[in-house]
Amino acid sequence: MSLRQRLASFAPDRETVLTIGVFDGVHLGHQHLLQQLTQLAQPDRLPAVITFTNHPITVLRPGTQVRYITTPEQRKRLLKAQGIPLVVGLEFTAEDSQVTARDFAALLVETLGMKGLIMGPGAAVGQNREGDINFLRQLGPQLGFWVEEAQPLVLDGSPVQSRRIREAIAWGDVAAGARLLGRNFSLTGKVVVGDRRGRDLGFPTANLDIAPEMIIPGDGIYATWAIIDGVRHPSATSIGVRPTFGPGERLVEAYVMDFDADLYGSRLCIEFVQKLRDQENFSSVDSLVEQINQDVADCRLALAADGAPHDL
Repeated sequence: MSLRQRLASFAPDRETVLTIGVFDGVHLGHQHLLQQLTQLAQPDRLPAVITFTNHPITVLRPGTQVRYITTPEQRKRLLKAQGIPLVVGLEFTAEDSQVTARDFAALLVETLGMKGLIMGPGAAVGQNREGDINFLRQLGPQLGFWVEEAQPLVLDGSPVQSRRIREAIAWGDVAAGARLLGRNFSLTGKVVVGDRRGRDLGFPTANLDIAPEMIIPGDGIYATWAIIDGVRHPSATSIGVRPTFGPGERLVEAYVMDFDADLYGSRLCIEFVQKLRDQENFSSVDSLVEQINQDVADCRLALAADGAPHDL
């Protein structure tokens, strides 16, 4: 299907003001831009977002890997929650990368009724990123749209960016990630059968199969919420290779407190609140169990201080 056909499938019933990007995380910086988008669209135009389901860099530089903060489905839900009625999810293809900035802008006018375009700092569209804000400002009057540059949101001296959040999460600093996201970071995976070692220790865990493209926090023990049928349950989540039992694969395992129903085969969302400690190699199973009991107590304290639920 051509780019024109894909865009036309989202054709709105009125003129739009658009912004374009991956929007991975829909973090506070994104939310800042979306607020500007919504204000500029008032009173008669539709605020709309084009979100690439894959990062364009993975197409422009084959072999590049990106670990995502959110799935395309999460992004759409979070964008809608920010009051964006039209979310256009597009897979960025090699063919798309050859479309000139002028042709791309003309397609947006033709298919999505674009009358305004909001761009973040340094953003560009079209072949070889030729369509920067200066280019588009010159082009706009010819095609009937205007361009506005959104100012970045700065926290702790630096712009809020998805890259900052990925780095924080990869180091295990989920609290810093939450500060930039405006909510706790979460992971969702299917609960699969493990070796049942946790059950043997008295702490049955849900072993999550996480999609390989998603970012996973650094190894350690975390205070988390487990979302089951829309209800948040306190949980302790271990990420790592369980060194006490010898070398093994890297696992994400959640012990859901005060809960004993069978979760195998279900999809479980884990919301990360705080890292409690690094993984350790214990000299005996008894010392491991003693530490797990302490971890559970520490988790309860951390979660009690977490406050109100967050949108996932």
